[in-house]
Amino acid sequence: MNLIDRYVGKSVLVATIYGVAVLSVVLVLGNIFKELLDLLINRDVPVRYVLLFMLYVLPFSLTFTVPWGFLTSVLLVFGRMSADNEMIALRACGVSLFRVCMPVLAVAIVLSLFSLWINTRVAPLAEQAMRNSIAEMARSNPSSLFMPDEVVSEFREKKIFVGGKSGDNLTDITIIEQSSWGAPSRIIYARRGDIHTDEANGQLLLNLHDAKFEQRQEGEENNFAAIRHGISVGEATVNIPLEDLVDEGLRDKPLRAYTFSELLSYLPEVDDPKKAVAVMTEASKRLSLSLACVAFALVAMPLGVTAQRKETSVGFGISLALAFGYFFFVVLAEMLRSDVGYYPYLVLWIPNMAFTTVGLWLLLRLDHR
Repeated sequence: MNLIDRYVGKSVLVATIYGVAVLSVVLVLGNIFKELLDLLINRDVPVRYVLLFMLYVLPFSLTFTVPWGFLTSVLLVFGRMSADNEMIALRACGVSLFRVCMPVLAVAIVLSLFSLWINTRVAPLAEQAMRNSIAEMARSNPSSLFMPDEVVSEFREKKIFVGGKSGDNLTDITIIEQSSWGAPSRIIYARRGDIHTDEANGQLLLNLHDAKFEQRQEGEENNFAAIRHGISVGEATVNIPLEDLVDEGLRDKPLRAYTFSELLSYLPEVDDPKKAVAVMTEASKRLSLSLACVAFALVAMPLGVTAQRKETSVGFGISLALAFGYFFFVVLAEMLRSDVGYYPYLVLWIPNMAFTTVGLWLLLRLDHR
């Protein structure tokens, strides 16, 4: 039996590595590189930062590609074994289907533990590192954040639109400063300006020329009668702290940048029910995705045997349908993550329970044939 275990386990593991590599490069990093190509060519961002961004995105992509790659590998390996009558030979030797599945389940558990480590620790830290690299890029090359006819929204409580750009010189600048609840508190228009870095004080300096201000009273941002128009200055400087790009405070980070332990410690401090549901949904998503390998193994093994095909396209087609069904619930939970009444943190467990139940039922049916 040790020979059979090594044969089946090695086949599934090798196919999984190939599957994860292909999915990561073609489906994930390929699309991301197209976006990063704009940074490299149009924004004059150094190659080092582009490569770092791709490295930081990889752990997040593994959250999805590891379960999907494993699903595809199990379908292909068991489909080939069934088509080559290896399953019949094993059954003739008195080896049950459940016994053949043991090494696959062992691989699934190892991959689930690996995914748990990625989802709860590595991916959030990579997200934080990416945010820090954006701040470092802003310090070294602040003009790379600004592009003509685009809105810069990376700054907290500020939205900046630039009509034109030549080097560090900007034209047709519009700055919208927002209150804590998102309403415009001040709007600045300027015909031209330039951007510099004040490394000593950790901030960007946006020097404006021919500027006009539209000021709104604090607490009455939506009271249009209280807006003060026509405040003009020849020159003005807007200071933008680099902390607006990367805030080390937990409350200002997106939930995906929290490690799992930080999520658990943050949850008791949340007073808003919607925010609490969002935190619970994020925690449930990381756990459910980590266990997806086990659920995929249980449903893929009997489907691979019944398919009895060697063709890669057939196995990949089945895996695509199963993965679409699984990740549909993940997307649905993300859409409902702030709706208390829909319990999105429970929605995430529906595909795991469904795939596990159906997989066990199919395995029992096949084993009793």
